[in-house]
Amino acid sequence: MTFASRPLRTVRSYVRRESRITPAQVRALGELWPRYGVPEGTAPLDWPTVFGRAAPVILEIGFGNGEALTAAAAAHPENNYLGIEVHRPGAGSLLRRIKAGGLNNVRVMLSDAKEILEQRVADASLTAVHLYFPDPWPKKRHHKRRLVQPEFAALVARKLVPGGYFHLATDWPAYAEHMAAVLSRTEGLVDASGEGRFQKLVAERLATRFEQRGRRLGHEVRDLVYLRRA
Repeated sequence: MTFASRPLRTVRSYVRRESRITPAQVRALGELWPRYGVPEGTAPLDWPTVFGRAAPVILEIGFGNGEALTAAAAAHPENNYLGIEVHRPGAGSLLRRIKAGGLNNVRVMLSDAKEILEQRVADASLTAVHLYFPDPWPKKRHHKRRLVQPEFAALVARKLVPGGYFHLATDWPAYAEHMAAVLSRTEGLVDASGEGRFQKLVAERLATRFEQRGRRLGHEVRDLVYLRRA
């Protein structure tokens, strides 16, 4: 195979640095995945079938241990929540939280969120997308790995319903500026961070362990909210 004929490598925004998975997480994946997990596949996702009901769908990308996602799902039972993560320990933790909270409005996927959005999520079908504390890839040579890039922002905008929103949070000022610059140039999105209803939404967001660690280190946390124009 010549260099010219080799398939292009996809630049990933994550590295699978999985911590040791606990026996409880393994049990959760084995016992609870059939109930709350969304199987792999290529077919478009039909939300009433996935959740067993029709309701607004909110996607959280990279949910970590699932604390913010399950808090939101418990506070807003009128919504459906889909969490996508690449790390099995985090998925196991989320499944345990779902069971402990008796939550029926949460589903879980173990996959690359960008690929799911591209291949399986219909345009104008998500009420919101949450992206909290993604890897900032602070070194300049790694900036290309940052998830929030023009192509990704346009993809999210296309998947949101008119009036839907994209809520992001980071404790890296340079990444916050990068996000704002990218999103402000994305067709169809408008900065709504200062709107009253979104200020309330930001205030309701549960502080994740990443946020708590950042605050202990003196990092300033910044939330951004961009609205899909109607």
